[in-house]
Amino acid sequence: MNRIAIDNNIHCETEYAALKKVLVAKPSYMKITEVINETQKHYIENNIDVPLAVQQHENFVDVLQQNLVEVAELPADPVLHEQVFTRDIGFTINDQLFVGSMSEMVRQEETDVLKDWLKANALPYEDGLPSSIEGGDVVTDGSTIWIGISGRTSHKAIVELQERLPDHTVEPLQLRKDILHLDCVFNILGEQTALVYTPAFSRRGLAKIKARFNVIPVTKEEQFHMGPNVLSIGDNKVISLPQNERLNRVMQRKGFNVVPVNFSEIIKSGGSFRCCTLPLQREMENDHNEPGIN
Repeated sequence: MNRIAIDNNIHCETEYAALKKVLVAKPSYMKITEVINETQKHYIENNIDVPLAVQQHENFVDVLQQNLVEVAELPADPVLHEQVFTRDIGFTINDQLFVGSMSEMVRQEETDVLKDWLKANALPYEDGLPSSIEGGDVVTDGSTIWIGISGRTSHKAIVELQERLPDHTVEPLQLRKDILHLDCVFNILGEQTALVYTPAFSRRGLAKIKARFNVIPVTKEEQFHMGPNVLSIGDNKVISLPQNERLNRVMQRKGFNVVPVNFSEIIKSGGSFRCCTLPLQREMENDHNEPGIN
C-alpha cells in the first residue's frame, strides 16, 4: 500500500457521512492466542488462516480506495495479534481524536503503535481516559455520543469523556454481559436509521434507541456473524458481509446500496468492517440525504 499524505484535518460527526480518510492495520500476525470474547470460543481450535485473512483485508481496502477513501496503514507488529481491529484503539469525535484505554492486557500495546504513528504524522490526539474505554463502544451521532457500558468500557471513563465534551450529550447504553462492544449490536446507517440487535439492551436503553431511530432488527444468527458491524462510507453505501443475505435485502429495500465483501476469516476473532477501520475524516456535511423510510 502506498503511503498517503495525511493532513491534520481530523473530523467525524457521524457514522455515515462520506468517509475520506481511515486508518487500518493488516492482519499479518492475526491469531487467537487467548479467548477474549464470545466469538473466539468457537474458533480457538481451528484459529485463523492468516494468508486468507490478509487477502480478504486487501480486498476490503481495494473497495475503500475504489470509493475514493484514502487508506493509511499502521505497521503490523508480530506480537500484536488483534491489531487488525483499529476501531477499538481510538475514536474521532468532531475534531478530536481520542486514544482508547484498552481493558485486555493482550491489546494494550496497540495504543503505543497508534500514538507513535500519530506523532510521526503530526496528528494531535487526546488520551489518559481513566479505567478502560474502547472505540467499539463509541458511536457518533452528531451532538449525541452513544456509548456502550460493557466489559471493555467503564462508567468512570464515560463520565470523564462527558466532561471533556461539554458540547455533546453522552448517552450510555448498558449492554448484556456477553456482548463485546456496542458496535456488535448497534450501528447507525443514516440520520434516521440504525441496525439493532434488540436483546442486547435493557428496556430503558432500547426505548432511547427507538425514540431516536427507525430500527432495523438484527437476528441472533446475524448478530453472531457480525451483521450490525457494517461500515457506511457515504452516498448511502454500506459495506456488509455477503452471508447476511436477509439483512442485506432489508437494507437495500430501505434504499441503502449494499456493497458485499467477504470477511469470513477476520470475523472469527470477533469483529468486522467497522471494527477494522478507525475513521480520521468524514465529510463535514453529508451532501446526500438519507433514503426514504418505507
